[in-house]
Amino acid sequence: MAPSSPVVRSKSRLAWLVPGVVAGAALPLLELVYQASTRGLGANPIAEALNRLGLLALALLVLCLACTPLQLWFGWNWPIRARKAIGLLAFGYACLHVLLYVVLDQQLAVRAIAIDIAKRPFILVGFLAWLLLIPLALTSTRSALQRLGFRRWKALHRLVYLCAGLAVVHFVWRVKKDVSEPAAYGLVLGALLLARVVDAARKRRARRPKASPGLRRDERVAVDPGERRPA
Repeated sequence: MAPSSPVVRSKSRLAWLVPGVVAGAALPLLELVYQASTRGLGANPIAEALNRLGLLALALLVLCLACTPLQLWFGWNWPIRARKAIGLLAFGYACLHVLLYVVLDQQLAVRAIAIDIAKRPFILVGFLAWLLLIPLALTSTRSALQRLGFRRWKALHRLVYLCAGLAVVHFVWRVKKDVSEPAAYGLVLGALLLARVVDAARKRRARRPKASPGLRRDERVAVDPGERRPA
């Protein structure tokens, strides 16, 4: 029997990773459901649930964006394996956040939602962030990657940084006074974006062809004006 490759052995050792990530991300939701059922969410349970779901969505989104920088900085490959699951979990919590606002907070009143968006711009920004996440979630499959082609798929999924930025702005405008927590998320997001920009610049320099050891183009051989050229 032929020995298994290191890649196969690595995958078998990390078979628990994605289920573990999903289980860990589900724990805050289970706690929220339990507290809601026992009236443990305070005087305004809908607002408390909205805040928790939105914060979980943002935290998971930033964690998803941290997967590639972790690989770049430390050489870890396991975050890349969990990245898709983390991103879909972030989208799931964002959907719960929007659903709770539309169904329970506004009771499906379209006119009231439109008025609320007009009066409070942070809701509009958050709604835009959620809308931009939808095509990213729908194209997270291997078949979508093959259908779009890698370049177009990659360009589309760069929108995740815009989504995260809008989510941070939504958070800042929501809290209004003490912006220390959303500012911390903004700083982490900026550091992650900077890491990707630096890595892209490094790869671009590496792809650039090296200069020939001979003469440069702008170098010219000096010719004596009196020297006659051969016929």
